[in-house]
Amino acid sequence: MRASVVRVVQHSSRRRRARRRRAVWAGGEVLVTVGVVLLLLVVHQLWWTNREARRGAERKVEALEREWGAGGGASGPAGSSGESSAPSSGTGTGTGTGAARRQPSYVTVGSSLPRSSQAYAILTIPRLHLRVPVAEGVSKPDVLNKGYVGHYPGTQQPGQAGNFAVAGHRNTHGEPFRYLPRLRAKDLVEVETRSATYTYSVDKILPQTSSRDSGVIRPVPRSVVRPAYGYDDPGYYITLTTCTPEFTSKYRMVVWGKLTSMRPRS
Repeated sequence: MRASVVRVVQHSSRRRRARRRRAVWAGGEVLVTVGVVLLLLVVHQLWWTNREARRGAERKVEALEREWGAGGGASGPAGSSGESSAPSSGTGTGTGTGAARRQPSYVTVGSSLPRSSQAYAILTIPRLHLRVPVAEGVSKPDVLNKGYVGHYPGTQQPGQAGNFAVAGHRNTHGEPFRYLPRLRAKDLVEVETRSATYTYSVDKILPQTSSRDSGVIRPVPRSVVRPAYGYDDPGYYITLTTCTPEFTSKYRMVVWGKLTSMRPRS
């Protein structure tokens, strides 16, 4: 009769298994903690920053409306009354050296330039149900992350001959330009200031270009990366830019419009 074999389990083997179990358990806890932290960061970026920025932008729009209402209307551009149509591009009878100089400006005489990061206008896009403040500059912490649209320094102001160029977030921090791809030719874009409301009509769309394509915000905008997109003649332009594709900042999408009318505030 064969004798049964009894295996002897050494204490060192038990300790090794216990250590492995503790290591696996600790690793699992770390992974769960990291997952929760990442989830909270996503919630913060995609929900909380949008909520806070939108609320702040809405309050700023209301504050500008109250300020303009309390301050009374400006007299409007010299020599104008009621609604005026924008002149055709490249026309004019002045004696300036360039066609852009020969065109009149529809900015109120004596208007002061806005300070850096100052909200001074309201951008409205009916198709996108968007109504958002416009501030001077494109600083992320001081302008864009507040849910505002930022005016590119060095480009023209609303109503001026040339290019009024602005930027806005596509995602997070209010994401005012998230649905910019929904715009179509002839959609309206309005810019309200203390003195007047300027109405632009969407004219051309550049779906994607380099983030360094400075040509799109020149006085006569034309892409230097994709030269087929843009203009040849001076005029009254608006340029809307945002990041593309969504959740990246690798490329830029550009929407151009032309000024069609202005209406002085009464």
